[in-house]
Amino acid sequence: MNCKQVAKDTARVLQNYLTYQAVRTIINQLSETNPSQALWLRQYTSSHNIQEGEVYLEELMNENKELVLRIMSVREHLAEAVLEFLPEMVRVGISQANMEHRRQLLTRLTQSQPVSSTPHPEASESEVDDSFNP
Repeated sequence: MNCKQVAKDTARVLQNYLTYQAVRTIINQLSETNPSQALWLRQYTSSHNIQEGEVYLEELMNENKELVLRIMSVREHLAEAVLEFLPEMVRVGISQANMEHRRQLLTRLTQSQPVSSTPHPEASESEVDDSFNP
């Protein structure tokens, strides 16, 4: 396993997500202060791929430089506010989720299922045949 590559990929996904959150924040702010610009940004975002945050910002730069600067500023603020707590939150979240999945798996493995050699009387012959097809 290449942990360094996993870390790079994770950082890129997080950076893209923070860009998305910054855009959402700005749309919400603009909805109160400048509804027409909020509508424009919402429409622009719906027609451009925001999943690639850096490409999105480069394309938006051709349309509205002020919004790009605002998005970058909000994204940076979000990163500073969130990243301090993120490592522990991710570790705890994964640990708790894994524990729950293991509990469910153990429950399923320890439940005894009655083995039936004959199909249920209400099942048609075609349903029984279909159930055996891969």
